[in-house]
Amino acid sequence: MKFWKRSILFLLVFVISVSMVGCKPKGESKVDEEITDASTEELQNKELEQESEESEIIITDHLGRTVTLDKKAEKIVSGYYITTSMMIALGLEDNVVGIEAKAKSRPIYSLAAPEFLELPNVGTAKEFNLEGTIALEPDLVILPIRLKDAVESLEKMGIKVIAVNPENMDLLKETLKIVGLATGTTERADRLISYYDNKYIQIEKLAGAEKKKVYLGGNSDFLSTAAKNMYQNHMIEAAGGINVASDIDDTYWATISYEQLIAYNPDIIVIVPEADYTKDDIINDAKLAGINAVKNNKIYVMPDTFEAWDSPVPSSILGTMWLTFVINEDTQNFDDFKEEVANFYETFYDFTVDREKITK
Repeated sequence: MKFWKRSILFLLVFVISVSMVGCKPKGESKVDEEITDASTEELQNKELEQESEESEIIITDHLGRTVTLDKKAEKIVSGYYITTSMMIALGLEDNVVGIEAKAKSRPIYSLAAPEFLELPNVGTAKEFNLEGTIALEPDLVILPIRLKDAVESLEKMGIKVIAVNPENMDLLKETLKIVGLATGTTERADRLISYYDNKYIQIEKLAGAEKKKVYLGGNSDFLSTAAKNMYQNHMIEAAGGINVASDIDDTYWATISYEQLIAYNPDIIVIVPEADYTKDDIINDAKLAGINAVKNNKIYVMPDTFEAWDSPVPSSILGTMWLTFVINEDTQNFDDFKEEVANFYETFYDFTVDREKITK
């Protein structure tokens, strides 16, 4: 059918073009000819665009599965806070019909997409609500790869599912491309990716030649830390630091001992957003008094005003930029960083940022 539609269109264009040539007055200018050529090209482009819209969308997700969509997804369930934030960055707020649990604990939703707070929740990675998801009748469900069983169950029910694993910058960019393709938002996805690429060039220039040793403490306990396979490891290295726990490559969040942390002797300690402990807890721990970061008061809490920048949300580039400032603070002005944060959210998340809430 598409072949005959295209053939008929080209035949009509050809007949019209021949007729115009036959009837063209002797005095017709070259500009008139260019208008005719442009009109023909416009008709051809419209047909190609229409065919593209009607074509199937074929995606390979991070489980290696091939997912085929008849058209771009319009009703989306995001069971993963990473991709829920991505929905805002890609301008898809109105297309989301269900999200992960604990939405009220994520400031970015109330700031940029308050309507998300009223959506049905589909549970957590530990307790995913399969029945609730099915009841929402989505065109597409997006889940982390660790919910492989749920992915398979939804697939058996005839529901389209994409599984993602944005655990480093390359995988985050791949996730953006996958979601952008599935939802018809490739242009916005490409804009974000281009922003990342440009900022990483700047970050590389700011990073000093001398690499400082960085220890990043996890949410639940400061003796929990991001190992080599974590997104946070990538952030530290990109910012010009050395993740002291990068020697651990057989897990994700690793639990270490006091003795190991003392042996690491980091120059800088970073506490992630949403941690259950404080900077004072580390300073006042007598066992850690001899660590360089404690002696030199180089302990920093990553801001959590907007999002957990240490996780691979679209704004995690800001976390890497913040780390760059912390590790190489003599190379840049913090006011410039605050302006960068404000511009990022105003450009990609469409809300105005109170710059005074951006802290070191």
